[in-house]
Amino acid sequence: MLKIYCEKYDFSALAAAFDGEYFADCDLSLEIEIVGGDEIRQLNARTRGVDAVTDVLSYPALDGIKGKEIRYADFPFDADGEGGIFAGSIAICEERAREQAKEYGHSFEREMNYLAAHGVCHILGYDHMNDDEKAEMREKEESVLGKINLKRDIQ
Repeated sequence: MLKIYCEKYDFSALAAAFDGEYFADCDLSLEIEIVGGDEIRQLNARTRGVDAVTDVLSYPALDGIKGKEIRYADFPFDADGEGGIFAGSIAICEERAREQAKEYGHSFEREMNYLAAHGVCHILGYDHMNDDEKAEMREKEESVLGKINLKRDIQ
């Protein structure tokens, strides 16, 4: 089971939608911080060397897990204190999410959940460095969002 901790928004439906999308013998937990434009620009500059506002940043805690079973015994130093593994952190820029929702013509809820799903996919080892990886990741994102009725065509 995936547990998403976020003080500002409830991502429990999204977390449940990730059931069956990865293999683990324990719960995985992650945190989502909702930040402003200045804060995400600073994070982006500090952690990626890109001095620009972006929509979402992901900070995976586990390496080499894509498509593999995540076993608690393999990550003893990543225990979350509740019998699971802490998988990473995500920062979402709320301002960019609002702008993008308007730009793409869908709801703010859909955009926030898309950005969170995108971040979770990165936490689980997916990337979009080439066209094949991008297609694989996009398919995973849309599959998860479809489970909670937040497909692209929903306004």
